[in-house]
Amino acid sequence: MTVDVVVAGGGPVGLMLACELALNGVAVTVVEREPAPVEQLKAGSITLRTMQVLTMRGLLHRVEGVIPLPPGVAGHFAGITKLEVPERGEPGAVIVMQVQIERMLQARALELGVDLRREQEVTGLDQDEQGVRVHTSGGTIRARYLVGCDGGRSAVRKLAGFEFPGTDPTVTCRQGIVTLEGAESLPKSWNHTPRGVFVNGPGPRLLTVEFDGPPTDRDAPVTAGELEDSLERVTGVRARITEGKWLSRYTDNTRQVPGYRRGRVLLAGDAAHVHAPWGGQGLNLGIHDAVNLGWKLAATVHGWAPAELLDTYTSEQHPVGARVLSNTRAQLAMMNPDPHHLAMRELMSELMDLPEVCVKLGSMLAFADIRHDPRVPDSHELAGRFAPVCGDLSAGKAVLVGPAELGEHLAGWSDRVELRVDSAVETAVLIRPDGYVAWAGTGEWVGLEKALFTWFGDPVVN
Repeated sequence: MTVDVVVAGGGPVGLMLACELALNGVAVTVVEREPAPVEQLKAGSITLRTMQVLTMRGLLHRVEGVIPLPPGVAGHFAGITKLEVPERGEPGAVIVMQVQIERMLQARALELGVDLRREQEVTGLDQDEQGVRVHTSGGTIRARYLVGCDGGRSAVRKLAGFEFPGTDPTVTCRQGIVTLEGAESLPKSWNHTPRGVFVNGPGPRLLTVEFDGPPTDRDAPVTAGELEDSLERVTGVRARITEGKWLSRYTDNTRQVPGYRRGRVLLAGDAAHVHAPWGGQGLNLGIHDAVNLGWKLAATVHGWAPAELLDTYTSEQHPVGARVLSNTRAQLAMMNPDPHHLAMRELMSELMDLPEVCVKLGSMLAFADIRHDPRVPDSHELAGRFAPVCGDLSAGKAVLVGPAELGEHLAGWSDRVELRVDSAVETAVLIRPDGYVAWAGTGEWVGLEKALFTWFGDPVVN
């Protein structure tokens, strides 16, 4: 069979991308090896910008089990819980299990007609100038594009020949949802000891971090005894796990592909970048990859995309990913218990008492300070930033917000850009489908047509 796009991987990133593509009328097939959403302890929160992205698509209210943090609070940096975000009236993050996000996105994808094929995986691929032959355990699919959203050990990345440079793991982290006996003396939240780090909570979550190198066999099942032994080494307390589930281990393996596209094969999420999971940034970053890529790939499939539009996916998202790799490495250095790193953590903790430092780091982890290249000379300061008020973008379409007279400038692009008349706004804004401002201006609307050409291609001539 032939489809527009095959997405390898049906986790949150692959499903978000599938929703974005289907929303834009793209025929998409998702291939996922797991029979159902995975019940495992992974990311436990989504941050401010991700909340706003899901809200603009009308999806956040569909997620079950969301617990908001207090307004302005944005989690932690290396276990130091002082972060804030500029939007002080909103929570900087909400606590929610990754599997809840995945279930919501699966339901939405099926609503949109996505062809979701579980218990299948990609086994090979061949690409040419016209498309990609995707060989799966369930047969071969011909597609115009293939996107690997199949995790840190991505088969698509390997089969397509992407390089994956970075740094090898240096620590072993073990975690689980547990009931402990004999751990009454252990404090809650993040704690640093002379032998490592342990996190006690929220709720029954337990995490240990040991700085003794990676595990000898990462794929071996994690036992309650292994986690008990790790907790004792880090804390000096021998506790017993009477109940435990979702026991797992991970490392700080940190890598990123140099470019997110090779011909008709693209990567998103952990397939494109892996790093330590401090702050749950991987889930958030992957969702932003999907939303950035979705409308651009759809425009390319439909034939109206400007020549360089698809490549802006890499030029915009690669630096965002690189910064996550950098800040997770920095956090790990601050968590190291040796005296030199301890001194650095103490100094950073003092600096984080300064509001500007606290907000800077909080904004970074919340993806709230991103500014993409506007690609139009002499752009307004809002251009490239997330729109201050996105409103409803549930249709996945760009919008131009401003007075009615802007309609005459929009002729030819009305199939791609919706005009929303609002005479009260002081600054008109052209908002891309992913919520970022493509153009902003007042009065003479200088640069608007240039921005429309740059982001939405040639106008339709009737």
